[in-house]
Amino acid sequence: MENKIRWGILGPGKIAKKFVSDLLLVDDAEVTAVASRSIERAQEFADEYGTKHVFGSYDALFRSGTVDMVYIATPHNFHKDLSVRALNHQIGVLCEKPMGVNRTEVMEQVSASKKNNTFLMEAMWSRFNPAIQQVKQLVDQGEIGDLKFINADFAFYALDRGKDSRLLNPNLASGTLLDIGIYPIFLSYLLLGMPSQIMASSKFHENGTELQTSMIFDYPNAQAMLYSGFTSRSRLEAEISGTTGQFLLKSRWHEADGYSLIREDDVEEVSLPMTGIGYYHEILEVHKCLRKNKIESNLWSHQNSLDLSELLDTVREKSGITFPFET
Repeated sequence: MENKIRWGILGPGKIAKKFVSDLLLVDDAEVTAVASRSIERAQEFADEYGTKHVFGSYDALFRSGTVDMVYIATPHNFHKDLSVRALNHQIGVLCEKPMGVNRTEVMEQVSASKKNNTFLMEAMWSRFNPAIQQVKQLVDQGEIGDLKFINADFAFYALDRGKDSRLLNPNLASGTLLDIGIYPIFLSYLLLGMPSQIMASSKFHENGTELQTSMIFDYPNAQAMLYSGFTSRSRLEAEISGTTGQFLLKSRWHEADGYSLIREDDVEEVSLPMTGIGYYHEILEVHKCLRKNKIESNLWSHQNSLDLSELLDTVREKSGITFPFET
């Protein structure tokens, strides 16, 4: 693959527009196609970003031969089906998190990637954030001694959103856990791995949407306290504490542009600015993998997505989070 990598966008909403703003910063990338169930929305997107090919159905894009990769930015409940259909056309997939609503869906996506020998990655963009990458390296090197405690939250007020919005409509896999709770869970998994026990409790909207979830991930020698919510704001900070020091990722920690390293009364401030708004770094990883004919990334692998989906499933089971479309 020597020429520019041709991207198609599935679901031209707010997240897709943010993603494309960074995609345009990547020298060997071009946005060649956009698809939506609404041809009008697809055309508006194409007019804004100069996209040549516009489709009123996803299958039309898959059959068109106009893309090498697709970025899936639809509501969660469409992720699995669209991923599998793209992979079956030998089109690479970068799928917004969560990759699937549950582990069964993620297994199907991974299976389609392997069967078609085609690239698949969950868009866990924080994994490629320079500050988070460096903090992980330093934790692994013992820079703060033995890691003992993580405290991470992600919350904003969303009760003013429409009942049919993706955040509050159970038929669209609504709720905090899959949308923003995935970030604190990701951080605990990234630094401590799979917990030995999970405790979780949730509060719910009258329509069944989960609105608040508190979690404790228990490890043999450490604990993580995690939270997500739509009922109020939170500090959006992450504290990573060891026996000899701690890292602090300041608000908004999942898109950090640096960190603090604290030892006793000594505080070292480290700046690591992102390029663009942060998606740029995961796009570079995708391109690197495609140039090497890989079907998954070493930094965020198929197994990482399977593990993350297992953690989400366990939290859902513990706290009673269900969706009407699941059987």
